[in-house]
Amino acid sequence: MVGVHTHHLVVMPTFMASLTPETIERDKNFPFNLSVSILDAGFFGFGTGFASFVTILPLFVSSLTDSAILIGLIPALHVLCWQFPQLFTARSVSRLRRYKPTVMTMTIQERLPYLGLAAIAWFVPTLGNQVALVLTFLMLIWQGVGGGLTATAWQSMIGKIIPGDRWGIFYGLQASSSNLLASVSAVLAGILLERSPYPLDFTLCFLVTSAAMIVSWVFLAQTREPDSQPIASRLEQGSLWTDMKTILRRDVNFRWFVIVRILYQFALMSFAFYTVYAVRSYGMSESLAGIMTGVLTAVQMAANPLLGWLGDRWSHRGIMAIGAISGALSAWLAWKAPAVEAFYLVFVLAGISNVAFWTIGLAMTLQFGKDSERPVYIGLANTLVAPAAFLVPLFGGWLADTSGYAATFIASIAGGAVTALILAFMFRDQKRLPAHAAKN
Repeated sequence: MVGVHTHHLVVMPTFMASLTPETIERDKNFPFNLSVSILDAGFFGFGTGFASFVTILPLFVSSLTDSAILIGLIPALHVLCWQFPQLFTARSVSRLRRYKPTVMTMTIQERLPYLGLAAIAWFVPTLGNQVALVLTFLMLIWQGVGGGLTATAWQSMIGKIIPGDRWGIFYGLQASSSNLLASVSAVLAGILLERSPYPLDFTLCFLVTSAAMIVSWVFLAQTREPDSQPIASRLEQGSLWTDMKTILRRDVNFRWFVIVRILYQFALMSFAFYTVYAVRSYGMSESLAGIMTGVLTAVQMAANPLLGWLGDRWSHRGIMAIGAISGALSAWLAWKAPAVEAFYLVFVLAGISNVAFWTIGLAMTLQFGKDSERPVYIGLANTLVAPAAFLVPLFGGWLADTSGYAATFIASIAGGAVTALILAFMFRDQKRLPAHAAKN
């Protein structure tokens, strides 16, 4: 069997294999799953606008303590707790026939803590600042770990229920929906903080977040996911640690990618301090702080699909380098801002930088390795970065406490510049490598 006959024998089974009952059901449910996922993300975003890790939560913690280190710990804890568990949950998730039950259970753990924050805010006068501060960080740890335990199962579920040629559309629409409603709710949160007495103001913010999380969960629960054979039964199951060592020893480009993601943390570390710095140094009002959060989320809403589209058609490496430079410029402008109005541009640049790190970084991660290795690559790309994601913001807070916010901003400028240089001269664009090099 050669020539044209061989060609037909190859093509026809592939075509028929694509029309499995699971594939047909997935395609049939795609419009419905897309709709409920967008609504889930929208209400999740609306809730997080009232409890922003960039503005609202830092303001709440700053009402309990003057420590810049503790303020910097807020986003650090969130990222650490979200990233670190992913490598260690990959194997257990791969053995599931359905991901949704795990997603629905675990995601409760990232939503319920907001109700705890509302209770803490209300009882601050009774608890005292120190006790309230400890309880607040316990809630933030709970919320972050809940998100980290959900992440692998949720991403696996999305990969299963959304056709592969529509993942970009899905993530773009979901991110835009979340950022759009988060930008609206952030402005409302600023008005609420300005017009309500303390601690009622923060209590109401966290209560609204809790209510939005419930609505989001209800939409997520509508997701239609069929049973399927677990990935673990189809793949060769070796030692996780052996796979890790083999990948890190073999794949030089991936090692540079991990280094880039670690150094990029320095470009991002100033973002958590912008609002508190602007309030203390420029007299920014709470309502303007809410507007700034709205600007940040609106920029991210527009930048997510735009930068993703540019990365697909031009270079993900190039977009990430632009993001690192944007982070450095954001910190420089915050340091040299002539007036509070300059922080509009500060937050615009911060939004671009944040999207380049998260959205483009996730897309780049999927380009490494064979299909059977991809879960380990994803886990490594997140878990290895988790310590830096935790420690770098603390370093930024320590700099602010000991040497002033200018020192933190200067460190961010340096971090962004070094990251961009490595992307330009050391890291190679993975999708442009020869096939054998991209896989090894």
